[in-house]
Amino acid sequence: MSKVVAKIGEIQGLRALAALLVLIFHARFVPGGFIGVDIFYVISGFLITGLLLKELNLNNRISLRAFYLRRTKRLLPASFVVLFATAAFAWLLLPPIARGSIGRDLIATSLYVSNYLFAWWQNDYQNLNATPSPFIHYWSLAVEEQFYIFWPILIVLVAKFRNRLKFQITFLAITLGSFLLGLALTTIAPIWAFYSLPTRAWELSIGALLAVSPRLQIKSKALASAGLLALIFGTLVFNETTAFPGANALIPVLGTAALLSSIGAWPRFLQSMATNRISLWLGKISYPLYLWHWPVLVLPIALISRELSILERILALGLTVLLADLTNRYIEDPIRLRNYSSKVVICTVVLAMCGSFAIGSAIISSTTSAITVNGQRITLESIKAKPAPYKNGCHLNYGQSVSPECAFGDLSAAKTMVLYGDSHAAQWFPALEKLANEKGFRLFSFTKSACPAIDVVRDSIGAFQMSNCAAWRKSSIARIAQIEPDFILMSSFEHFSPPKGVTNVNNWWAEGSQRTYAQLNSLTPILTYLIDTPRPDRDIPNCLASTAADKCLASLGLGIPQVADFDLIDPASWLCEITCPAIVRNNVAYRDASHISVATSLELDSRLWQALVAKGFIL
Repeated sequence: MSKVVAKIGEIQGLRALAALLVLIFHARFVPGGFIGVDIFYVISGFLITGLLLKELNLNNRISLRAFYLRRTKRLLPASFVVLFATAAFAWLLLPPIARGSIGRDLIATSLYVSNYLFAWWQNDYQNLNATPSPFIHYWSLAVEEQFYIFWPILIVLVAKFRNRLKFQITFLAITLGSFLLGLALTTIAPIWAFYSLPTRAWELSIGALLAVSPRLQIKSKALASAGLLALIFGTLVFNETTAFPGANALIPVLGTAALLSSIGAWPRFLQSMATNRISLWLGKISYPLYLWHWPVLVLPIALISRELSILERILALGLTVLLADLTNRYIEDPIRLRNYSSKVVICTVVLAMCGSFAIGSAIISSTTSAITVNGQRITLESIKAKPAPYKNGCHLNYGQSVSPECAFGDLSAAKTMVLYGDSHAAQWFPALEKLANEKGFRLFSFTKSACPAIDVVRDSIGAFQMSNCAAWRKSSIARIAQIEPDFILMSSFEHFSPPKGVTNVNNWWAEGSQRTYAQLNSLTPILTYLIDTPRPDRDIPNCLASTAADKCLASLGLGIPQVADFDLIDPASWLCEITCPAIVRNNVAYRDASHISVATSLELDSRLWQALVAKGFIL
């Protein structure tokens, strides 16, 4: 019923490849190395299914207790060691205001539900910000652990049927159902598609199908070469903008399946690469390699307050290999090979989880909610507070495409203004709402995250889908035409990357600007573009909490230049003199690494009003 390939050398080589791809992807040396996770999944499905069915054939039963104990001894000791070490260093290196999320992530990770919680908390693995969680890579281990819980139970249940092809039919049904679900969610809820077991199960069940279907194990050099080419293609062509998993995941999954299927007939150069001493060693330590690489790469950023150089990234990878070898030698192998009783294993796991909860809670309790600015304590909540449209539904998030009414100020006023753009337009809402109430005009606010007012096409990435952005623009412009405003104030983030295939970012932005001008110019007497604010080099509240204010600066460098015929307002002089400091007139200028704070927006209301009047907005 089951044919488990005994050529473990090639599989160890594939494990080494998978781990190395993830490492060099996160070190930013290849764009698509995240497919290493998919390679791991196919291998896991193949090996675990083969082992379970071999036990079923030999003993006519599967001992779930023995299976879970083996998995626990194999996976959890190294996992908890890295968790605790990472938590300790994160507590020492990260500013107190960031510790709450660290403690929270530690608890979620130790319970192996972090994949769903990271999705819920909107941690986009393919679009990580400047200070990502040092535990975020545990999402893939959570998926695999969840698979290990349910898969042997499924096999036990299916084994009760007498159909000769019962396992093939079951695994094929899971493969098709999971793939179709992933295909759908990659479009409508990409973060959930990326992190969830139901949308990843097909990758593991592809490996399972190979284990139960000897006819799929084709000894062909051509098939092996095709599988290798598929992995090379995914590594070099895929990037953070690639919709994933979805249909694109077929390339690494089927490529890995082709390599597993053709073991025993690999071309000589490929077999030599996979089974040499170094590859076998890297395959042996591939699990701790994966565990250590992410905290080793991200925690130093918190210490030195900048991105790592190429040399530093290489040194970090070297340290990762050293830590992985030590972990395998002194933790993994001794525990795996020793015959501990069930009681000892279970009690140790329970204690480790309780320890994670206690440590996570202690880290959370050490979080501070305030920083000192010019001798005054300012709460983090007040600094990071978002403008009102985030709370009242007028600032649209990913997946939304139609703004509600969103009228503010004096609703009976003769003069009307429209604020239109992305979150960098929404950051000016506090000042504009204050002016609308004080000066007596009607204000409409149409803003949407990551969707610039400028009519450019962006690559769909993570939770951002260009189709939603385009629909929102169309809807908003139709609303603006109905309103017939006296003044349109536009603004957008100006550091977007153009889509694949576009080589000149200035031309891309200029052409979009001209299209936008043509769409809006006839709808209002005054069409004004508010140039983007200076961009911070890092998260400003975190920076102020961990170092001197003079090291927390925004860049004087402008974003993409605006060349269309809009009337322009440049706010740079409102925030910068010789430099662009984090503290401007006793206010923390930015609430994060991009947007001005609500306090700063309100403080700039008079300067903004003078600029609006100068452009002709006369009441």
